Amino acid sequence: MNEPVVQLDAIDFQYEPGRPVLQGCDVQLLPGQRIGIAGHNGCGKTTLLHLIVGLLRPTAGRVVIFGQERRREADFHEVRQRVGLLFEDADDQLFCPTVAEDVAFGPLNQGKARGEVRTIVAETLGQLGLAGFESRLTHHLSGGEKRLVALATVLAMRPDVLLLDEPTTGLEPDTVTRLVQLLNGLPQAMLLISHDPAFLEATAQQHLRLTDGRLVDRPSRD
Repeated sequence: MNEPVVQLDAIDFQYEPGRPVLQGCDVQLLPGQRIGIAGHNGCGKTTLLHLIVGLLRPTAGRVVIFGQERRREADFHEVRQRVGLLFEDADDQLFCPTVAEDVAFGPLNQGKARGEVRTIVAETLGQLGLAGFESRLTHHLSGGEKRLVALATVLAMRPDVLLLDEPTTGLEPDTVTRLVQLLNGLPQAMLLISHDPAFLEATAQQHLRLTDGRLVDRPSRD
């Protein structure tokens, strides 16, 4: 029997008193499962992902990752090594001068040898159609290129779970097609947030909508 890699039970969260964002929100993500989440701007989709990696704490409910309830900051150290979060804004993810340095940062922080990291950087950039970008200055990249490099920084850590917040933002249609093929070939469990219904249709096995603070099933096409 597969144990969920991510389980949120009856999660409540509010940024301001009296203005709840999540209310009794539940979700279970199984190994290898890909769940797509839709919903209007400001409904709490990004908040949900930040709760999973401990950037925010719920006001009520349980966050259970890899079979263990996570409450304190120390509980999330392992989570952040094994769960890769793609931020909604690529500029929040990229902080090194060059593309190679950004992509190498995570694997080096995991303690991998520099030779292995160089191989990981080259392989990951190649997967995303960015071969030869190693020496490019990050702040000179286009919005779509930054998006792909940000994704590369996540994939390079070889996480067990991927949390992808609007991964297609700024991408050309042919690049989105390549990204869909890549994601569908990966073994990781994924939560995919997107305003693009065609992208979710092409990648997710289960489709949820966040509405009134809760995740509810929705048809694969609205």
